[in-house]
Amino acid sequence: MKIALLFFLLPVFCYSQESRIDDWAFSLKGKSGFLAAHRGTMGHLAKDRLFAGELSFSKRLRSKNWCEEYRNPYAGITLYGSNLGNREILGYGFGAYGFIEFPWTRGEKHVFTCKLGAGLGAVTKVYDVAKNPKNVPMSTYLNALICLGIQGRWYMKPQHALIYSLDMTHFSNGSSKVPNLGLNMPYIGLGYEYTFKKKEVTNLNLTTFERVPFFKNWNVSVVGIISDKQIFPTGGRRYPVYALSGMLFKQFKPKVGMEIALDVISKQSITYYREYIPKTQWDILQIGGFIGYNIPLDKFRFVIGMGAYMKDRYQPDAMFYHRVGMRYQFGNGLLLNLVLKSHWAKADYIEYGVGYTFNYKGRYHAK
Repeated sequence: MKIALLFFLLPVFCYSQESRIDDWAFSLKGKSGFLAAHRGTMGHLAKDRLFAGELSFSKRLRSKNWCEEYRNPYAGITLYGSNLGNREILGYGFGAYGFIEFPWTRGEKHVFTCKLGAGLGAVTKVYDVAKNPKNVPMSTYLNALICLGIQGRWYMKPQHALIYSLDMTHFSNGSSKVPNLGLNMPYIGLGYEYTFKKKEVTNLNLTTFERVPFFKNWNVSVVGIISDKQIFPTGGRRYPVYALSGMLFKQFKPKVGMEIALDVISKQSITYYREYIPKTQWDILQIGGFIGYNIPLDKFRFVIGMGAYMKDRYQPDAMFYHRVGMRYQFGNGLLLNLVLKSHWAKADYIEYGVGYTFNYKGRYHAK
């Protein structure tokens, strides 16, 4: 769940690097959709059509090299509220999330974007073994709120725009407590945006990246990770997770980065997997190799990728694991890590980590 917190800081990171005050905007948008029953045990929940409302505050970023590389993205915060497809069992959902939108077009009359957003959401009804046993998606009132989609802006006048969107909104606690099947809600949206002061785009001199051989100039990082995880039965105890990742990272182009990691994971819940088998700490230790794609935004970067266990004696989950999340690299070498680890669509746990990059040199290989 706490992976969402860093997205609240994303607009702050972006705005702190801005030197202009133009292009602030607010928007109102209505959305309609349905509850997607992604598991058979959720088939009884989709009763009502979904209706949601969003109020957003945003800014188009223009004054840094990385902003030009991404066609001047939008960053901001959205307030969200909706029903959840079954008022009796699921109730209502509310929340706020930070977001960034990457334009796919350069036009000023019409801008089409890809939107990534995450924050905190609250639901009014949760699982209760006696009072609400059919609420299998939600077991905590406070959850992560994630929104992924596409959005268009048609500027009827420089300061007035019609907005339309197609997105997926998701509630989940990241498997910190069970049951946690989560809520997936596809929406279509229509709304209005007003920009307080809009200026023309100013072209900047972009940083030029020199071509470096693949095996040279990799950045070396070590990240320590801690988390916790609850397993069935419902209401059971929580188990700590400890991990250490040795990581190689390299930025090849302004928008392309890659990382390779060796992961050593001690997930204490495995001790109670098939309890009849005696286990040592070495027995439950998992070792995996990971490769990921990075999207760099100056010192902030998104990561998505897949790994495979090379040592996983009891195999409580799938052979492959996945990561999606974010890292922030400080100039002094300190590295912050907030990533969701999963096995395909099943959340495993949130990786809260602090690390150090030994040979950090700022913008990688720039002339």
